[in-house]
Amino acid sequence: MDFKKLKNIIKSALIEDIGKKDITTETIIGDIKVKAVIISKNEGVIAGLDIANTAFQLVSKNTKFKKLVKDGDKVHKNQILAILDGKAKKILIAERTALNFLSHLSGIATLTSKYTEKIKPYRCKLLDTRKTTPLLREMEKYAVRMGGGHNHRKGLYDMVLIKDNHLKLISYCEIKKVIDSVKKRISKSVKIEVEVDTLDSFKKIYDCKADIIMLDNMSPDKMKKAVKWMKKQKALAKSKKIILEASGGINLSNIKEIAKTGVDLISIGEITHSAPALDVSLEIITLKNR
Repeated sequence: MDFKKLKNIIKSALIEDIGKKDITTETIIGDIKVKAVIISKNEGVIAGLDIANTAFQLVSKNTKFKKLVKDGDKVHKNQILAILDGKAKKILIAERTALNFLSHLSGIATLTSKYTEKIKPYRCKLLDTRKTTPLLREMEKYAVRMGGGHNHRKGLYDMVLIKDNHLKLISYCEIKKVIDSVKKRISKSVKIEVEVDTLDSFKKIYDCKADIIMLDNMSPDKMKKAVKWMKKQKALAKSKKIILEASGGINLSNIKEIAKTGVDLISIGEITHSAPALDVSLEIITLKNR
């Protein structure tokens, strides 16, 4: 992760929370040093410990933060994740911002892990999408990786993805010309993906030599047919393999069935836009002096 960029986001989050000052802490807490712990209140997968630590460090560089686990680790209920040592005021001022990041990112990692466990026996990969919280995409995509998932494109700039609304403006008879034209204007390392939602449109797009075809909101039965048809075409023409991505309407109850169809990738927006936060808390355990 680009910590220089992320530090500015964390700083903005602290300013949003603190404002002019923490009128509770600054009013009632003296110059007390404490030891505190961050605890996971539920089982889950951790992501964002360094981001949480950055929040504490931005408030006070003298706050010591010792990690007892690392990002990507699975933790149990009531497990201690980190120990903090420093001035009570500084720890309490940074507490909520640090925990908000940690609980949100750990929630994403935890949900991603549940999905990846479901498809472990199969050769397909789990991908995220661009359905992320504005300005938190880099953090959230990092959390997906900590949960065992993979990142799709970072933004509009690193991959060509021709979706349904693009196709409404381009007829299928023109799409091959469009893809050929795009290939001449982009780097060879940039992938081209096209979204389809029927077997007929899949067969038309197949000959356009896109790198990836997204099977959007197709039933598992139709996906199987697409995989079978493509294998037959590949055997006949000995052409380059086109990667198949399944997307739309996929959840924990049906992802295994989707993986069985033989698709290469499964992309799910839920893992970033709807992951429940992992409940974490900070507890002061020792007063070091008064």
